[in-house]
Amino acid sequence: MIQRPLTYVTLGVAIPVVAVVALAALAGLYRGSDAALALIFVGFVGVAIMLARNLRLLVAWARQPIGTPAPQVEGLWGSVFAEIGHRFQRECEVKERLSAELGRFQQAAMAMPDGVIYLAEDDAIEWMNPMAEQHFDLDRRKDLRTPLPNLIRQPEFIAYLAARDYAEPLVMRSLRRRDRTLQVQLIVFAGNRRMVLSRDISQLERLENMRRDFVANVSHELRTPLTVVGGFLETLIDGLDDFPRADVITYLTLASEQSTRMQRLIEELLTLSALETGAPAQVDETVDAAALVEEAFRDTELLSAGRHEVSLVLEGGGVLLGSHKELHSAFSNLASNAVRYTPAGGHIEIGWRADEQGGEYWVRDDGIGIDPAHIPRLTERFYRVDRGRSRETGGTGLGLAIVKHIVTRHQGELRVESQLGEGSRFAMRFPPARVRLD
Repeated sequence: MIQRPLTYVTLGVAIPVVAVVALAALAGLYRGSDAALALIFVGFVGVAIMLARNLRLLVAWARQPIGTPAPQVEGLWGSVFAEIGHRFQRECEVKERLSAELGRFQQAAMAMPDGVIYLAEDDAIEWMNPMAEQHFDLDRRKDLRTPLPNLIRQPEFIAYLAARDYAEPLVMRSLRRRDRTLQVQLIVFAGNRRMVLSRDISQLERLENMRRDFVANVSHELRTPLTVVGGFLETLIDGLDDFPRADVITYLTLASEQSTRMQRLIEELLTLSALETGAPAQVDETVDAAALVEEAFRDTELLSAGRHEVSLVLEGGGVLLGSHKELHSAFSNLASNAVRYTPAGGHIEIGWRADEQGGEYWVRDDGIGIDPAHIPRLTERFYRVDRGRSRETGGTGLGLAIVKHIVTRHQGELRVESQLGEGSRFAMRFPPARVRLD
């Protein structure tokens, strides 16, 4: 309990009394009176009482929470209390600033896209952020103060933790999620304390695998026609005079076809590269949807050369907002695929429908069809259901990947329905914002 501080009245009485006692004591000493000694004793007792009271005030105040106002005392003790109070106030301000900085630091660490775990010297978890919980399937509510090797039991991680050589990060797969690959790096700080940083590199790993497959596929696709062209030319150079003119024309025609195939492959690679690297979309044009579909229909008839029955269905016209060049490429790709994979005598339907729900362009055929198991991967670069048949028909394996990117750039959706041996239906759906009705 805080002692009640001295009031100004008490101090106003005590100070004159002490002064009178001191003067009387000096006078008594001068006259040799015994009363002087008594006065001196009384004066010292009064001063001791005042000192004791002020000390009790100081002790009681020191036991109160930081920030409690200092007792109001006059004189030298008042200066002491004021100075101590100012010092406490400065320390409170510094503590509040440090607490605020620590709070901001923790908020930043909690929001980091990488996992962060602080370890004690015995490898027990002191703190972790939510991303570390996801990466290692941990729970802050029950796993704090638990040694990390007891929770992450993968041998490569335990060996990395014990090796004390953290110059290179560790790449490891999650035991519970095999599709997740983590890059783990340990950092030593503050003596023997360590921090575990983790990053999910699953997507980067998938992209690297795609890059390697892409390079391998491009090399393979270019090597085949180059081998054919080189073989024909070498044959003609070695025995030009020995071949009839008709054979020479046949060889040169086949070489020209392979050259055209390589040129088409390179053009489609450049188109796909521009689409995948986020090249700026062309300025939206007002594209006459019916005219564009009719153009794709005529191209299909020319490509079919009478081998198929090609029909056109138009249910409404309207205008498409987008790139005429990209949309024509996508429409033509779907139509040419139908020609390639529909046997002679089959039927191909090309159609367009526009209403308040948006627009849809579709190509339906009764060709060889596709096993539904392959449909999710059809838009991958160079993915082919039947690699041998694709080469026979002149496909590059890039057409549907290009279509998918073009549809996405126009806020649309590519839908595929197919059954093996029964034909396929490829449709591009466009949202109402991309379609203006007549």
